[in-house]
Amino acid sequence: MASGTVRGWALCTASLLNFAFVFISGADFIRFVSFRAIYHNITGETTLCRDSIPWSEALQDSSVLRSLLVDLGLLVLFTTQHSLLAWSPVKQVLQSVFGSLNRTAYCFTTALALQILMRYWQPVTGAPCLWSVHHAPWNIWFPLLCFTLHFLCWAIICSILMMFDYPELLGIKQVYYECLGLGDPLSEESPAARRLLSHLRHPVCVELGVVLWLLPALSLDRLLLAGTLSAYLALAHSLDGDDLSYLCVQVSSRMQLFAAPQQQK
Repeated sequence: MASGTVRGWALCTASLLNFAFVFISGADFIRFVSFRAIYHNITGETTLCRDSIPWSEALQDSSVLRSLLVDLGLLVLFTTQHSLLAWSPVKQVLQSVFGSLNRTAYCFTTALALQILMRYWQPVTGAPCLWSVHHAPWNIWFPLLCFTLHFLCWAIICSILMMFDYPELLGIKQVYYECLGLGDPLSEESPAARRLLSHLRHPVCVELGVVLWLLPALSLDRLLLAGTLSAYLALAHSLDGDDLSYLCVQVSSRMQLFAAPQQQK
């Protein structure tokens, strides 16, 4: 009994610490990919690009090529980790090793790879921007518009994650069920729900695409980041008509659930 209690507390502690790390990494990612670029564009604190340099000269600059090579390596690291640990043979091995902490380990390594990417990312400031809004009055209004749309997109992303059972996505539910002896939480889901989750673990493709591309200035390193992550998101799911129909039904039922208290008033 005592050993079971200690094991349960250890599992819960690991799961909650991982949740905190993933939450902090998510907040850092929002700052990194969204608000930092817009803030720098509004304040002009840093020079994102050098539009006076021709492309032919910029692409021969060793510092530009070195930064792009480092950034590409970081993106390869992140996408490789994210895909390799989701590969069925690897998942089976990790399941046999970590048990109920399998999903926790996956989220932890994803957040760790993301932290490494953000920590060592090299901005390319020695090349022109692909576009840059710097003429009045749009140099003020367009960044504010981007900030508003980014804020709305992140709010939608958080709402969608709530609807997609985020405790299960982060591995908390697996540990909770393990401690109570309830087995795998996905076993209680309907076949249609399990099918949807196997095809779509990234339910934020459109909103994240807006965040990646809608900026007042698009630098060369941002093009690499946005292009790579957009391609990865596009290839990471395989939704079909049945998945879409189930998803529409679930969204409609959730909306009716939220509207019910208002109707009772």
